[in-house]
Amino acid sequence: MNFQLSQEQEMLVDAVRSFVSKELLPHEEAVDRADEVSADLAGEIRSKAIAAGFYAFNMPEEVGGGGLDYLSQALIERELAKCSWALHVFVARPSKILMACTGSQIGDYLLPCVQGRKVDCFALTEPGAGSDANAIKTRAVREGGDFVLNGSKHFISHAGHADFAIVFAVTGTYEHNGRQRNAVTAFLVDRDTPGLTIRRGPKCVSNRGYHTFEMFFDDCRVPANKVLGEVGKGWDVANAWLTAGRVMVAANCVGQAQRALDASLQWAADRKQFGQAIGSYQGVSFKLADMATQIRAAELLTLHTAWKMDQGSMTDGEAGMAKLFASEVLGRVADEAVQIYGGMGLMDEGPVERIWRNARIERIWEGTSEIQRHIISRELLRPLMR
Repeated sequence: MNFQLSQEQEMLVDAVRSFVSKELLPHEEAVDRADEVSADLAGEIRSKAIAAGFYAFNMPEEVGGGGLDYLSQALIERELAKCSWALHVFVARPSKILMACTGSQIGDYLLPCVQGRKVDCFALTEPGAGSDANAIKTRAVREGGDFVLNGSKHFISHAGHADFAIVFAVTGTYEHNGRQRNAVTAFLVDRDTPGLTIRRGPKCVSNRGYHTFEMFFDDCRVPANKVLGEVGKGWDVANAWLTAGRVMVAANCVGQAQRALDASLQWAADRKQFGQAIGSYQGVSFKLADMATQIRAAELLTLHTAWKMDQGSMTDGEAGMAKLFASEVLGRVADEAVQIYGGMGLMDEGPVERIWRNARIERIWEGTSEIQRHIISRELLRPLMR
Protein backbone atom coordinates (compact mmCIF):
# COMPACT_ATOMS: atom_id res chain seq x y z
CA MET A 1 0.00 0.00 0.00
CA ASN A 2 1.36 3.41 -0.96
CA PHE A 3 0.46 6.20 1.45
CA GLN A 4 2.64 8.82 -0.28
CA LEU A 5 0.83 11.85 -1.69
CA SER A 6 1.64 12.82 -5.24
CA GLN A 7 3.61 15.99 -5.89
CA GLU A 8 0.43 17.59 -7.25
CA GLN A 9 -1.48 16.72 -4.08
CA GLU A 10 1.28 18.12 -1.87
CA MET A 11 1.26 21.36 -3.87
CA LEU A 12 -2.52 21.51 -3.61
CA VAL A 13 -2.41 21.09 0.18
CA ASP A 14 0.23 23.82 0.49
CA ALA A 15 -1.79 26.20 -1.68
CA VAL A 16 -5.04 25.69 0.25
CA ARG A 17 -3.23 25.92 3.59
CA SER A 18 -1.76 29.25 2.51
CA PHE A 19 -5.17 30.49 1.33
CA VAL A 20 -6.76 29.62 4.68
CA SER A 21 -3.96 31.32 6.58
CA LYS A 22 -4.00 34.54 4.53
CA GLU A 23 -7.62 34.95 3.43
CA LEU A 24 -9.79 33.24 6.06
CA LEU A 25 -8.20 33.00 9.51
CA PRO A 26 -7.57 36.76 9.90
CA HIS A 27 -11.37 37.28 9.83
CA GLU A 28 -12.37 34.37 12.07
CA GLU A 29 -12.43 36.09 15.46
CA ALA A 30 -14.36 39.14 14.21
CA VAL A 31 -16.90 36.97 12.42
CA ASP A 32 -17.36 34.81 15.51
CA ARG A 33 -17.98 37.86 17.70
CA ALA A 34 -20.36 39.51 15.24
CA ASP A 35 -22.09 36.22 14.32
CA GLU A 36 -22.20 37.57 10.80
CA VAL A 37 -20.23 37.57 7.56
CA SER A 38 -20.69 40.78 5.62
CA ALA A 39 -21.74 40.60 1.99
CA ASP A 40 -18.51 42.37 1.02
CA LEU A 41 -16.32 39.83 2.82
CA ALA A 42 -18.30 36.91 1.41
CA GLY A 43 -17.88 38.30 -2.12
CA GLU A 44 -14.18 38.92 -1.56
CA ILE A 45 -13.56 35.34 -0.42
CA ARG A 46 -15.60 33.93 -3.30
CA SER A 47 -13.71 36.03 -5.86
CA LYS A 48 -10.32 35.06 -4.45
CA ALA A 49 -11.30 31.39 -4.33
CA ILE A 50 -12.34 31.53 -7.99
CA ALA A 51 -9.10 33.28 -8.95
CA ALA A 52 -7.07 30.68 -7.04
CA GLY A 53 -8.87 27.81 -8.77
CA PHE A 54 -10.37 26.40 -5.57
CA TYR A 55 -14.01 27.16 -6.36
CA ALA A 56 -16.18 24.14 -7.25
CA PHE A 57 -13.20 21.82 -6.92
CA ASN A 58 -15.63 18.97 -6.27
CA MET A 59 -17.39 19.25 -9.63
CA PRO A 60 -16.31 17.46 -12.86
CA GLU A 61 -14.09 19.21 -15.38
CA GLU A 62 -16.65 18.72 -18.14
CA VAL A 63 -18.94 21.26 -16.45
CA GLY A 64 -16.11 23.65 -15.54
CA GLY A 65 -15.29 22.32 -12.08
CA GLY A 66 -11.96 21.36 -10.59
CA GLY A 67 -12.41 17.70 -11.47
CA LEU A 68 -10.51 16.54 -8.41
CA ASP A 69 -10.71 12.96 -7.22
CA TYR A 70 -12.25 12.26 -3.81
CA LEU A 71 -8.89 11.81 -2.10
CA SER A 72 -7.76 15.27 -3.22
CA GLN A 73 -11.12 16.70 -2.18
CA ALA A 74 -10.68 15.22 1.28
CA LEU A 75 -7.22 16.79 1.54
CA ILE A 76 -8.69 20.20 0.69
CA GLU A 77 -11.56 19.78 3.17
CA ARG A 78 -9.03 18.90 5.87
CA GLU A 79 -7.23 22.22 5.32
CA LEU A 80 -10.34 24.40 4.90
CA ALA A 81 -11.73 23.03 8.17
CA LYS A 82 -8.94 24.74 10.10
CA CYS A 83 -11.19 27.79 9.86
CA SER A 84 -14.87 28.12 10.77
CA TRP A 85 -17.57 27.03 8.32
CA ALA A 86 -18.81 30.62 8.43
CA LEU A 87 -15.86 31.57 6.21
CA HIS A 88 -14.79 28.51 4.27
CA VAL A 89 -18.34 27.95 3.00
CA PHE A 90 -17.61 30.73 0.50
CA VAL A 91 -14.89 28.59 -1.06
CA ALA A 92 -17.92 26.90 -2.52
CA ARG A 93 -18.52 23.22 -3.18
CA PRO A 94 -21.82 23.12 -5.07
CA SER A 95 -24.04 20.16 -4.24
CA LYS A 96 -22.87 17.25 -6.39
CA ILE A 97 -26.53 16.31 -6.70
CA LEU A 98 -26.76 19.08 -9.32
CA MET A 99 -25.08 16.72 -11.76
CA ALA A 100 -28.58 15.26 -12.12
CA CYS A 101 -29.63 18.47 -13.92
CA THR A 102 -30.92 18.00 -17.47
CA GLY A 103 -32.03 20.26 -20.31
CA SER A 104 -32.47 23.92 -19.35
CA GLN A 105 -31.58 23.07 -15.72
CA ILE A 106 -27.93 22.80 -16.76
CA GLY A 107 -27.73 26.42 -17.86
CA ASP A 108 -30.08 27.72 -15.18
CA TYR A 109 -28.60 25.98 -12.14
CA LEU A 110 -25.65 23.65 -12.64
CA LEU A 111 -23.28 25.87 -14.63
CA PRO A 112 -24.00 29.10 -12.70
CA CYS A 113 -23.19 27.28 -9.44
CA VAL A 114 -19.92 25.94 -10.82
CA GLN A 115 -18.98 29.39 -12.11
CA GLY A 116 -19.85 31.19 -8.87
CA ARG A 117 -22.81 33.10 -10.29
CA LYS A 118 -25.36 31.22 -8.17
CA VAL A 119 -25.35 29.44 -4.81
CA ASP A 120 -27.46 26.43 -3.87
CA CYS A 121 -28.67 25.02 -0.55
CA PHE A 122 -29.91 21.56 0.39
CA ALA A 123 -33.41 21.52 1.94
CA LEU A 124 -34.27 18.13 3.40
CA THR A 125 -34.51 18.32 7.20
CA GLU A 126 -37.83 19.17 8.86
CA PRO A 127 -38.92 19.70 12.49
CA GLY A 128 -40.32 16.15 12.58
CA ALA A 129 -37.84 14.55 10.18
CA GLY A 130 -34.17 14.64 11.12
CA SER A 131 -32.54 11.23 11.34
CA ASP A 132 -35.75 9.72 9.95
CA ALA A 133 -35.57 11.57 6.63
CA ASN A 134 -38.33 9.43 5.13
CA ALA A 135 -40.76 11.00 7.60
CA ILE A 136 -40.76 14.38 5.82
CA LYS A 137 -44.19 16.01 5.65
CA THR A 138 -43.66 18.61 2.92
CA ARG A 139 -45.97 17.64 0.07
CA ALA A 140 -45.92 18.43 -3.63
CA VAL A 141 -49.17 17.90 -5.56
CA ARG A 142 -49.30 17.92 -9.36
CA GLU A 143 -51.60 20.57 -10.83
CA GLY A 144 -51.35 20.75 -14.60
CA GLY A 145 -47.81 21.69 -15.56
CA ASP A 146 -46.82 22.58 -11.99
CA PHE A 147 -46.28 21.05 -8.59
CA VAL A 148 -47.74 22.89 -5.59
CA LEU A 149 -45.58 22.60 -2.46
CA ASN A 150 -46.83 22.94 1.12
CA GLY A 151 -44.81 22.32 4.28
CA SER A 152 -41.67 23.52 6.03
CA LYS A 153 -37.96 22.85 6.43
CA HIS A 154 -35.50 23.80 9.15
CA PHE A 155 -31.76 23.68 9.91
CA ILE A 156 -31.12 24.59 6.26
CA SER A 157 -27.53 25.79 6.10
CA HIS A 158 -26.69 29.08 4.32
CA ALA A 159 -30.19 29.39 2.80
CA GLY A 160 -29.92 33.09 3.54
CA HIS A 161 -27.47 33.70 0.72
CA ALA A 162 -28.56 30.88 -1.61
CA ASP A 163 -30.19 31.71 -4.92
CA PHE A 164 -32.21 28.50 -4.95
CA ALA A 165 -32.87 25.41 -2.87
CA ILE A 166 -32.85 21.72 -3.68
CA VAL A 167 -36.09 20.82 -1.92
CA PHE A 168 -37.33 17.33 -1.12
CA ALA A 169 -41.07 16.73 -0.95
CA VAL A 170 -43.44 13.76 -0.88
CA THR A 171 -45.21 13.24 -4.20
CA GLY A 172 -46.81 9.84 -3.56
CA THR A 173 -46.43 6.50 -1.82
CA TYR A 174 -45.32 3.00 -2.71
CA GLU A 175 -45.31 -0.39 -1.01
CA HIS A 176 -42.11 -1.91 0.33
CA ASN A 177 -42.06 -5.18 2.28
CA GLY A 178 -45.74 -4.81 2.99
CA ARG A 179 -45.42 -1.23 4.26
CA GLN A 180 -46.40 2.06 2.67
CA ARG A 181 -43.48 4.40 2.21
CA ASN A 182 -43.17 7.93 0.89
CA ALA A 183 -42.12 8.50 -2.69
CA VAL A 184 -39.96 11.61 -2.55
CA THR A 185 -39.08 14.02 -5.36
CA ALA A 186 -36.33 16.66 -5.52
CA PHE A 187 -37.20 20.14 -6.82
CA LEU A 188 -35.15 23.19 -7.81
CA VAL A 189 -36.93 26.11 -6.13
CA ASP A 190 -35.79 29.70 -6.70
CA ARG A 191 -35.67 31.86 -3.57
CA ASP A 192 -38.06 34.44 -5.09
CA THR A 193 -40.76 31.86 -5.92
CA PRO A 194 -44.15 33.08 -4.65
CA GLY A 195 -45.26 31.08 -1.63
CA LEU A 196 -41.72 30.50 -0.35
CA THR A 197 -40.67 32.29 2.84
CA ILE A 198 -37.14 32.06 4.27
CA ARG A 199 -36.26 33.26 7.74
CA ARG A 200 -33.35 32.94 10.15
CA GLY A 201 -33.53 29.88 12.40
CA PRO A 202 -32.48 29.54 16.05
CA LYS A 203 -29.01 30.76 16.95
CA CYS A 204 -26.41 27.99 17.16
CA VAL A 205 -23.29 28.01 19.35
CA SER A 206 -21.28 26.18 16.67
CA ASN A 207 -19.75 28.02 13.69
CA ARG A 208 -21.11 31.45 14.55
CA GLY A 209 -21.79 33.39 11.37
CA TYR A 210 -22.74 30.17 9.54
CA HIS A 211 -26.48 30.45 9.93
CA THR A 212 -29.27 27.95 9.50
CA PHE A 213 -32.67 28.94 8.20
CA GLU A 214 -36.29 27.87 8.17
CA MET A 215 -38.20 27.60 4.91
CA PHE A 216 -41.98 27.70 4.59
CA PHE A 217 -43.93 26.60 1.52
CA ASP A 218 -47.48 27.93 1.25
CA ASP A 219 -49.04 26.89 -2.06
CA CYS A 220 -45.61 27.38 -3.59
CA ARG A 221 -46.02 26.65 -7.29
CA VAL A 222 -43.01 25.06 -9.01
CA PRO A 223 -43.00 24.18 -12.74
CA ALA A 224 -42.64 20.49 -13.53
CA ASN A 225 -39.43 21.21 -15.44
CA LYS A 226 -37.84 22.06 -12.09
CA VAL A 227 -37.94 18.43 -10.96
CA LEU A 228 -34.37 17.25 -10.35
CA GLY A 229 -34.05 13.66 -11.51
CA GLU A 230 -37.28 11.67 -11.78
CA VAL A 231 -40.57 12.11 -9.98
CA GLY A 232 -40.61 9.82 -6.96
CA LYS A 233 -36.87 9.10 -7.25
CA GLY A 234 -35.53 11.85 -5.00
CA TRP A 235 -33.59 9.46 -2.79
CA ASP A 236 -31.77 8.12 -5.83
CA VAL A 237 -30.14 11.49 -6.46
CA ALA A 238 -29.71 12.32 -2.76
CA ASN A 239 -28.12 9.20 -1.33
CA ALA A 240 -24.89 9.29 -3.32
CA TRP A 241 -24.40 12.93 -2.30
CA LEU A 242 -25.13 12.24 1.36
CA THR A 243 -22.79 9.26 1.55
CA ALA A 244 -19.87 11.10 -0.06
CA GLY A 245 -20.61 14.09 2.15
CA ARG A 246 -19.99 12.02 5.26
CA VAL A 247 -16.42 11.33 4.16
CA MET A 248 -15.86 15.05 3.62
CA VAL A 249 -17.26 15.76 7.10
CA ALA A 250 -14.71 13.27 8.42
CA ALA A 251 -11.94 15.17 6.63
CA ASN A 252 -13.26 18.40 8.14
CA CYS A 253 -13.10 16.84 11.60
CA VAL A 254 -9.49 15.75 11.07
CA GLY A 255 -8.52 19.31 10.11
CA GLN A 256 -10.21 20.84 13.15
CA ALA A 257 -8.62 18.27 15.46
CA GLN A 258 -5.17 18.95 14.00
CA ARG A 259 -5.62 22.67 14.64
CA ALA A 260 -6.59 21.94 18.25
CA LEU A 261 -3.51 19.74 18.67
CA ASP A 262 -1.19 22.35 17.14
CA ALA A 263 -2.52 25.01 19.51
CA SER A 264 -2.19 22.64 22.47
CA LEU A 265 1.40 21.77 21.60
CA GLN A 266 2.38 25.43 21.43
CA TRP A 267 0.63 26.18 24.71
CA ALA A 268 2.23 23.18 26.43
CA ALA A 269 5.67 24.36 25.30
CA ASP A 270 5.15 28.00 26.32
CA ARG A 271 3.03 27.82 29.46
CA LYS A 272 5.07 27.41 32.65
CA GLN A 273 3.95 26.15 36.06
CA PHE A 274 6.11 25.14 39.00
CA GLY A 275 9.12 26.47 37.14
CA GLN A 276 8.86 24.48 33.92
CA ALA A 277 6.81 24.10 30.76
CA ILE A 278 3.58 22.18 31.44
CA GLY A 279 4.42 19.91 28.50
CA SER A 280 7.20 18.39 30.61
CA TYR A 281 4.58 16.87 32.93
CA GLN A 282 3.12 13.52 31.96
CA GLY A 283 -0.37 14.74 32.86
CA VAL A 284 -0.11 17.02 29.81
CA SER A 285 2.38 15.25 27.55
CA PHE A 286 0.45 11.97 27.60
CA LYS A 287 -2.70 13.84 26.59
CA LEU A 288 -0.81 15.24 23.61
CA ALA A 289 0.43 11.78 22.67
CA ASP A 290 -3.09 10.35 22.79
CA MET A 291 -4.48 13.28 20.79
CA ALA A 292 -1.86 12.88 18.06
CA THR A 293 -2.39 9.11 17.87
CA GLN A 294 -6.15 9.41 17.56
CA ILE A 295 -5.88 12.12 14.91
CA ARG A 296 -3.47 9.99 12.88
CA ALA A 297 -5.88 7.04 13.02
CA ALA A 298 -8.82 9.24 11.99
CA GLU A 299 -6.83 10.73 9.13
CA LEU A 300 -5.74 7.37 7.76
CA LEU A 301 -9.27 5.99 7.99
CA THR A 302 -10.70 9.07 6.26
CA LEU A 303 -8.17 9.20 3.43
CA HIS A 304 -8.41 5.46 2.84
CA THR A 305 -12.20 5.75 2.63
CA ALA A 306 -11.87 8.63 0.16
CA TRP A 307 -9.46 6.50 -1.88
CA LYS A 308 -12.01 3.67 -1.88
CA MET A 309 -14.60 6.13 -3.21
CA ASP A 310 -12.26 6.81 -6.11
CA GLN A 311 -11.99 3.07 -6.75
CA GLY A 312 -15.77 2.70 -6.68
CA SER A 313 -15.54 0.20 -3.83
CA MET A 314 -16.61 2.26 -0.80
CA THR A 315 -19.71 1.08 1.05
CA ASP A 316 -22.20 3.12 3.08
CA GLY A 317 -20.86 1.46 6.22
CA GLU A 318 -17.29 2.50 5.45
CA ALA A 319 -18.37 6.10 4.93
CA GLY A 320 -20.23 5.86 8.23
CA MET A 321 -17.11 4.54 9.99
CA ALA A 322 -15.04 7.50 8.79
CA LYS A 323 -17.64 10.05 9.83
CA LEU A 324 -18.33 8.37 13.18
CA PHE A 325 -14.71 7.90 14.19
CA ALA A 326 -13.36 11.25 13.00
CA SER A 327 -16.18 13.27 14.57
CA GLU A 328 -15.83 11.51 17.91
CA VAL A 329 -12.04 11.88 17.85
CA LEU A 330 -12.52 15.60 17.24
CA GLY A 331 -14.82 15.82 20.25
CA ARG A 332 -12.25 14.16 22.52
CA VAL A 333 -9.34 16.16 21.14
CA ALA A 334 -11.17 19.49 21.47
CA ASP A 335 -12.11 18.66 25.06
CA GLU A 336 -8.53 17.72 25.93
CA ALA A 337 -7.30 20.95 24.34
CA VAL A 338 -9.51 22.94 26.70
CA GLN A 339 -8.17 20.89 29.63
CA ILE A 340 -4.57 21.56 28.63
CA TYR A 341 -5.26 25.30 28.36
CA GLY A 342 -7.05 25.27 31.72
CA GLY A 343 -9.18 28.32 32.40
CA MET A 344 -7.82 30.09 29.32
CA GLY A 345 -9.26 27.30 27.19
CA LEU A 346 -12.75 28.65 27.86
CA MET A 347 -11.92 32.28 27.19
CA ASP A 348 -12.85 33.75 23.82
CA GLU A 349 -9.42 35.35 23.37
CA GLY A 350 -8.04 32.26 21.62
CA PRO A 351 -9.15 29.63 19.14
CA VAL A 352 -9.55 26.68 21.51
CA GLU A 353 -13.03 27.46 22.82
CA ARG A 354 -14.21 28.10 19.24
CA ILE A 355 -12.87 24.73 18.11
CA TRP A 356 -14.54 23.12 21.14
CA ARG A 357 -17.90 24.75 20.32
CA ASN A 358 -17.65 24.05 16.61
CA ALA A 359 -16.71 20.42 17.19
CA ARG A 360 -20.00 19.55 18.85
CA ILE A 361 -22.12 19.84 15.72
CA GLU A 362 -20.02 17.30 13.83
CA ARG A 363 -21.54 14.36 15.74
CA ILE A 364 -25.02 15.50 14.71
CA TRP A 365 -25.21 16.84 11.16
CA GLU A 366 -24.76 14.63 8.09
CA GLY A 367 -26.14 11.79 10.20
CA THR A 368 -25.75 11.48 13.97
CA SER A 369 -23.26 9.11 15.55
CA GLU A 370 -26.19 6.86 16.39
CA ILE A 371 -27.31 6.75 12.74
CA GLN A 372 -23.76 5.95 11.63
CA ARG A 373 -23.63 3.05 14.08
CA HIS A 374 -26.96 1.84 12.72
CA ILE A 375 -25.66 1.95 9.13
CA ILE A 376 -22.42 0.18 10.07
CA SER A 377 -24.04 -2.56 12.14
CA ARG A 378 -26.74 -3.16 9.52
CA GLU A 379 -24.09 -3.63 6.86
CA LEU A 380 -22.14 -6.03 9.08
CA LEU A 381 -25.16 -8.14 9.99
CA ARG A 382 -27.06 -8.16 6.70
CA PRO A 383 -25.08 -11.08 5.10
CA LEU A 384 -25.66 -13.21 8.20
CA MET A 385 -29.37 -12.54 8.69
CA ARG A 386 -30.88 -13.23 5.28
